[in-house]
Formats: sequence, structure tokens, C-alpha cells
Amino acid sequence: MSSRDDELIKSYIDSPVKQRMLYKQTLLIVSISQIFGGAGLAAGITVGALLAQEMMGTDAFAGMPAALFTVGSAGAAFAVGRLSQRYGRRIGLTTGFVVGGLGAMGVVIAAIVNSIFLLFVFLLIYGAGTATNLQARYAGTDLAEKNQRATAISIAMVSVTFGAFAGPNLVGVMGVFATAIGIPALAGPFLLSGVAFLLAGFIIFLMLRPDPFLLVRKMEVYKQEPNDETLTLKETGLDENKRGIAVGATVMILSQMVMIAIMTMTPIHMTHHGHGLGAIGLVIGIHIGSMYLPSLVTGVLVDKIGRTAMAIAAGFTLLLAGLLAAFAPSDSILVLIIALSLLGVGWNFGLISGTAQIVDSTAASQRAKTQGTVDVFIALAGASGGAMSGMIVANMSYTILSLAGGGLSLLLIPVVIWSRRKGKRREGSDV
Repeated sequence: MSSRDDELIKSYIDSPVKQRMLYKQTLLIVSISQIFGGAGLAAGITVGALLAQEMMGTDAFAGMPAALFTVGSAGAAFAVGRLSQRYGRRIGLTTGFVVGGLGAMGVVIAAIVNSIFLLFVFLLIYGAGTATNLQARYAGTDLAEKNQRATAISIAMVSVTFGAFAGPNLVGVMGVFATAIGIPALAGPFLLSGVAFLLAGFIIFLMLRPDPFLLVRKMEVYKQEPNDETLTLKETGLDENKRGIAVGATVMILSQMVMIAIMTMTPIHMTHHGHGLGAIGLVIGIHIGSMYLPSLVTGVLVDKIGRTAMAIAAGFTLLLAGLLAAFAPSDSILVLIIALSLLGVGWNFGLISGTAQIVDSTAASQRAKTQGTVDVFIALAGASGGAMSGMIVANMSYTILSLAGGGLSLLLIPVVIWSRRKGKRREGSDV
């Protein structure tokens, strides 16, 4: 390390003001990239199942696009986590967004040549963009104090709302544009996804300097005394840290599985009942907006009333969403909008409370790697939900799928209660 680097790090260590400024700068840059990342994510999600249905001629495998790009996001989450651990957030996030953008463009090529094989391959690659979009939420926490972490996560996530709402509502426009240039209409939104992911990567690469994660790691090495986070982790004990990671991961995994399963098949369900692309785009756009827009409020609640309370709230909210989706009249867009909105809010509660729990339970020396590993399991859970959703709807019904998802979400409650009781028993034994 050069003397210039030493001086830069020392200037941040000795200046809480500079640390706060860099924290705010990082949140701003991540938020801007998330707007484009959200558009890339939402546009592909909206028409992925419909494109597969059109190319394969059956509903049974309509859940495969969600499953494939979620499997792809699992591999990407692992890779982005390892890259971030070694080279910093800037390199890790840039790489993920660029690969995801190239995958989206590949989906367009697959649709043009009508190749199912290429469609599946490029959907896997497209998953890198979705994984990176999710991993970007961690970047905002690197310089945050413990009582700011959930709020930092929420600020990064709420920016996704703007792109996430615009993406699905541009489906019709992109379909017309695609048709005009000789591309299948349902492939048009993937053009938007590709450009959006590439722009997100470009912003991160150019503007995320100095890298917040590398700076935090170096600051910890340079400090003479352990920081508060190090002391907290040592005092709490390894077992409790592992339990915190396990609980945070479980909350996010169950939330992801339920949300992906119901969301994936909603466009198919609406198509069967005569709703057009405009109505589908509206419902999915509001759903994705509900996944991210409540984040600012959610982050404050998680920091103020606790991770556990908000994880329990996630379970009840997802249950209500499943019940409403199951019993919504087939011609009622309003009830579906309410159900999918609650589905997004429940996911939001689960993701932010679970993410905060993970950050609380890890030290910077291993944090990015652990975060990437946890996101692998989140992605695999989403892949399972997406794959099973098509099978359930094809062989049973959308109603059964929604009821099953709502019931599964209730598992969040005993998980977090078990964690609290075990923690209290440990505290009692230490007294």
C-alpha cells in the first residue's frame, strides 16, 4: 500500500465528518444505479413467463424463466460476493450488472431465432443482473452505524421503485418498438433490461470511489483499538453470530420463495382471464413498486422496533397477500393489485429485516463473502418457487398456489420466536 493510500485512509479515520460525507455519497451513487437496475429487473420479470409460454406453447413451463434467471442469480450472487470481498463493491457490482445486461440482449437474440435452448442459456446469464441489483443494497451499509443499517438498506432499495414501476409500464411501448424493428413483441422489454443493466454498471464503475467496503476494511486494520462492531461481535459470541446469520437468511429465503412463486404466475393467471399486456404491466408494476417504495418507512421501523418484530410482520403480510390472491374475482384487477401490493410489502419487510440481521452478525473482514453466500440461497429459493409455481398452476390452480404461498410464509413466525427464546436462554446461562 502506498503512502498516499495511508494518508487517505488516515484522513477518514481521523475525520468522522468525512466518513459521514462518504456514507451519503455512497448512498446517492448506489441509489442512482438502482433506478436503472430496477428497470432492468422489472421489465424482464413482467414478460418472462409470457415469452416462455409463447415459445414453448404450454403453461406447464411458464415458471421456467423465473426459475432460470433466479438460478443464474444464485451463481452470480456467489461470484459478486467473492469479487466484492477481494476487490471491493465497485468491481463486484459493475461485473454483475454488465453480465446481466449481456444476458438480456441474448434473450432478445433467442426470441428472434426462436431457440428455446438459447432462451434458457441467456436467462441464466440475465440472472446476474437481478442478483447484482439485490446485492447493491449491502453497499449502503458499509459505512453505516448499527442503528442506521436498516435505514441505509432502505434508501438504496427505495430508488429501485422508480425504475421498477417504469419498466413494466413500458412493456407495451417496447413491444411496439420491437415489432417495428422486426423483433418479437415480448422480447422488446428485454432490450430495455439490457440497456438499463449496462447503464447501472457504468454508473457504479465511474462513480463509486473511494470504494466504501475496501475503505472500511482498511480502517479497521489501521485503528489502534477495536471498533464497536468488533467488540459487539466478540462479546456476543460465535454461536449467536451464526444464529443471527441463520435467522436473517431464513427470513429472506422464505420471503423470496413466496413472493417469486405468486408473482411469476400472476401474468399467466391474468392472461387466462382475458387481461391484456397493459393490465398485466400495471399490476406487476404496482407490485414491484410495493416491493421497494415502502423501504424508507420499513428501514426506520426495523431500526426502531427491531428486526424480530418486522420479520413477524412480514409473515402475516405475506399470508394476507396469499389469501387475497387466492380468492380474488377473476375479473377484478383492483383486488389483484391489492394482493400483489401486499405481496411486495411483505417481501420488503422480510428482506430489510433479514438483511439488517446479517449485517449485524458479520464483521467487515468476512461480510461481503457471507452476504454473497446468503444471497445464493435466496436466489435458489426464488428459483424453486418459480419452477414449482408453473407446475402447481398447470396441475391444480392459481388459487392453490396462492394459498400454499401464504401458508408457507407463516413459518417465519416460529423461526424468529425460536431465535429470541434461544438467545434469552443463553443470556440467562451467562449470568
